[in-house]
Amino acid sequence: MDSPGALRAVIVDDEPLARDGIRLLLAGDPEIAIAAESGDGPDALEVIRRLRPDLVFLDVQMPEMNGFEVMASLPPDELPAVIFVTAFDRYALRAFEVHALDYLLKPFDDDRFYDALRRAKAHVRLSRMSDLSQRLLSLLQSYGDPAAAAAARARGGTGSEPPPAGAGYLRRLAIKDGCRVVFLGVDEIDWIEAADYYVQVHAGGKSYLHRETMNSVEGKLDPARFVRIHRSAIVNRDRIKELRTQGRRDTVVVLAGGAELKVARSHREKLSALR
Repeated sequence: MDSPGALRAVIVDDEPLARDGIRLLLAGDPEIAIAAESGDGPDALEVIRRLRPDLVFLDVQMPEMNGFEVMASLPPDELPAVIFVTAFDRYALRAFEVHALDYLLKPFDDDRFYDALRRAKAHVRLSRMSDLSQRLLSLLQSYGDPAAAAAARARGGTGSEPPPAGAGYLRRLAIKDGCRVVFLGVDEIDWIEAADYYVQVHAGGKSYLHRETMNSVEGKLDPARFVRIHRSAIVNRDRIKELRTQGRRDTVVVLAGGAELKVARSHREKLSALR
């Protein structure tokens, strides 16, 4: 029997052995209920439309209709969380462009699979909470609750649905890491460090080398969430634990993970709102 609130997953792959492997990896997770399996694109599209699953493990190359065509055939409000599973890394950039949660390259090990699954579960739970909050707010507004109306106005409108926070800015980075591609949500990032023509992305105690310049990355990040404190450092505002003064003029940012980063004098004014 499935656990109450379990995430409903669909496995799509034209290779029966590949479907068997994913099914076995999911079997021990009580938070996942396998709703269906499919071996080709048209059938997968019908299954997803009919069952509206939370999560889909989707092969890229399949008979009649590939994984990208399946996603393109679904309205945006019917798109589940998608983890692409394929033996080809050349599709990784396109997977990022269609907002896939992750990209598993075959053959992958158990740890890599469960890392992708953990991200997917967190994403779905966050989406559920967001949807629930919006419905509750709408319900309160319909009963004329003054506090709810004020909250709605503060969030951007007079009854119409407000635009999502950070709209137009980068939501995830697609980072090539050896034989895999890591999709890293910007909310997971602690800080970013310049490394010549690359940047070093620090997140959750791990570091990833990403081929993009510091200026390019900065231009894609929401300035309400990230602040550049030095020509070689950008920090997530939510990770800042304290500001510390060293000597007469030097300021140091201390992050929640323990990193201590010097603030350039020309960038100190950006932190004044935090004081």
